[in-house]
Amino acid sequence: MLGAMTRDPQAPQLARLAALIADETRAACLLALLDGRAWTAGELARYAGVAASTLSEHLSKLVAGGLLAEERQGRHRYVRLADARVAQLVEELAAQVSPGAVRRPRNLRESSAGSAMARGRTCYDHLAGRLGIAVTDALTSRGLLRQDTGFALTDSGIEWFDSAGIALDRAGRRPLARGCLDWTERRPHLAGVAGAALCRHALEARWCVRIGSERAVKVTPSGERVLWELLGIEAGALR
Repeated sequence: MLGAMTRDPQAPQLARLAALIADETRAACLLALLDGRAWTAGELARYAGVAASTLSEHLSKLVAGGLLAEERQGRHRYVRLADARVAQLVEELAAQVSPGAVRRPRNLRESSAGSAMARGRTCYDHLAGRLGIAVTDALTSRGLLRQDTGFALTDSGIEWFDSAGIALDRAGRRPLARGCLDWTERRPHLAGVAGAALCRHALEARWCVRIGSERAVKVTPSGERVLWELLGIEAGALR
């Protein structure tokens, strides 16, 4: 019977996808682009520590493989993650890396940057790190979000978003709520339409602000007050 079995036709595509990611320079680019913004090829080359010509070859492969989308403005080539599904794939792969396998910071600057990323950051278009987990836990404990049968907003949760002035676009195919495995906390945080809307509102209302040149964010004093009033999150959990 085993001799009559045929190989899954998806195997070649899966192997090609894995090969695309299985390069340190390309992996660095994918992780950088988890901030949800478009980067120029030059910016990514400096970030990855490679020559512009080398980086251009890597970007072409990632675009051809459907992991990145590109656009050109004049002399500049901008790239971003193709969509939220790619972001989810990259973040969840990163979460599989053993904490002991991650290189220790070489200096105080690297250590501070790592601490900031663990405290709060964006994961493509939603909040992650301790900040993302704190918000997710608060929504769950207040009966606004369910995690027992997968992530789902309750009726009260939908009303909460409306009352907070956070619009939810339910016209597309993207799930309203989805769990995304946090690579520093090893627990799921809120993603999907609701996670993206909450993150966008938090940045626009300056509940939190970006810091540094990567994905790290920090909660502002007004953000601490609002998150306490809306979700009962104590300031100490956000620092």
